[in-house]
Amino acid sequence: MKRILVPTDFSPQADNALKVAAMLAEKNDAEIYLEHSLDLPGTLAISGPSSAKPQSIYFIKLAEQKFEEVLKRDYLFDVEVHTAIGHGEIYDDVQLTVKDKDIDLIVMGSHGTSGFKELFIGSNAEKVVRTSEIPVLVVKNEHTTFDIKDFVFATDFTEECRKPFDQAQKFAKAVGAKLHLLYVNTPNDFKTTTDINKTIDSFVRGMGAENYTKNIYCETSVEKGILSFAKEINAQLIGMSTHGRQGLSHFFNGSISEDLVNHANMPVITFKI
Repeated sequence: MKRILVPTDFSPQADNALKVAAMLAEKNDAEIYLEHSLDLPGTLAISGPSSAKPQSIYFIKLAEQKFEEVLKRDYLFDVEVHTAIGHGEIYDDVQLTVKDKDIDLIVMGSHGTSGFKELFIGSNAEKVVRTSEIPVLVVKNEHTTFDIKDFVFATDFTEECRKPFDQAQKFAKAVGAKLHLLYVNTPNDFKTTTDINKTIDSFVRGMGAENYTKNIYCETSVEKGILSFAKEINAQLIGMSTHGRQGLSHFFNGSISEDLVNHANMPVITFKI
């Protein structure tokens, strides 16, 4: 993990993500690429009419001024930060930067306030998660420290989840965390404990897994099971795989209690299948 991308709209949520990225960068001797997407209307686009260019330049100068203010913050003093301004949709700009700069990890702030599902659905974070080929860490709150000791990785242990699991292992090692592998057993797709353990053992075999635990949790929905288990072990991070365009919506069914919604404030990291 040597290059971390942080998309920013200069909001408090984006600042929360940047603080976490800075802590990860210091720990792994990594660089940060801080990117702001202007997404100008067609009439103000850089390639648009010449009459619109002064207004475009105004927005660019404004972004550059905000970058200058951000770079003065104490938590960035020991981190190498590169700034860039994109001119398209955030997820398009992110994809271009990931390829151009060979980015290893994206760290994003989320404006979601309603819980685990709303962290992603219908938000910029969700769009980036759906389109990203690399891990995306979504941060909701401010973290004065980012000390991840217990990392829950929820999966169904199918063959297609081997790549995400390998990425999750690497991230756990980079942050010094124990990986808690989790299978949520639901009434709609019930399996016996014996069968689940066989599936997990077969999945883990040959993957070089270290510093991990195996866990089966029974709940009425996958989402509720992930959140309940994470709460019980006092985890600091939740991870899962995602199916591109399908996003995370396939995980969610039914309602969750207010207690679980509040507990979903912890960071979530996704890995593309």
